[in-house]
Amino acid sequence: MTTQDHMVKRYKKNPILTKDDVPYPVATVHNAGIVKHNGRYIMLFRAHRHNGRSIIGRADSDDGFSFTVHPKPFLTPSSDGIFAEYEAFGVEDLRICPVEGDYLLTYSAYSRHGVRIALARTEDFEKVERIALITQADLRNVVIFPEKFGGRYARLDRPHSEISPWSIWISYSPDLVHWGDSRVIMKPVPYHWDEMKIGPGAPPFKTDKGWLHIYHGVFKTMAGAVYRLGVALHDLNDPAKIIGVSDQWILQPEDPWEVSGYVPNVVFTCGAVPEDDGTVKIYWGGADTVMCAGTAQIDDLVQLCLCSQTAAVTYCQIS
Repeated sequence: MTTQDHMVKRYKKNPILTKDDVPYPVATVHNAGIVKHNGRYIMLFRAHRHNGRSIIGRADSDDGFSFTVHPKPFLTPSSDGIFAEYEAFGVEDLRICPVEGDYLLTYSAYSRHGVRIALARTEDFEKVERIALITQADLRNVVIFPEKFGGRYARLDRPHSEISPWSIWISYSPDLVHWGDSRVIMKPVPYHWDEMKIGPGAPPFKTDKGWLHIYHGVFKTMAGAVYRLGVALHDLNDPAKIIGVSDQWILQPEDPWEVSGYVPNVVFTCGAVPEDDGTVKIYWGGADTVMCAGTAQIDDLVQLCLCSQTAAVTYCQIS
């Protein structure tokens, strides 16, 4: 079993993608959704243009580590209809959610009205259909479960709140457009590595013990906020039920390109790819500047959740 200090094994040639790999002008490359499609890895990454606003680019890979960027951006702010109004300041932090043979794309749409989550769909990553704006202002980090529950789609999200620490909520929908039955299911733990706020990261994937969800947590220090990654395990039949949450983080900023950059001390994931050999490739933005990758044993991550029934009560030491 992997030791706790090396739960995620970083790829030796990180970062795997930088602005210098992009054939059009950008200032950053980070926070990418990833999926394995027809045997190839598809990365949809966020990039800041030199005006400070974000677009989504595409890069492909045969091995999940060496990526080639397409010559043109994959998704830019819309110029038509209601999407044009709410994407005027940029599109950010896209997740790729495989659902019922399609790929659902959730991303942050920024405008003078704030940030909302937009939903789009693709079958082949060549054509993209925008479906709807599926939140009101200031909800972020939406990931959709790959399966329905009781005939309804389920998503995780993170509303902004001035009353309590930012937490992870679950919502349901009959049609992907209209969402409700919302409730909080995970909250930050006081005086803990994620006490400031938490939010959904990569779309959950299925294991024999539950849905495994890699999320981000934030801790405020005297030198600023630190973004780390943790894991949670959701019940297979009722995703609102949390079986366990890792007491300890699985990844924190350590490499120079994670500690220093556009936003220092950040590792932030929007995508992970489970493999047939029992590992999962995890992808993260380093300091909102570059893309990085690493691998972990799925069983180790599951065990970390099962051994941490509640973060403040009990946990098992991974050794």
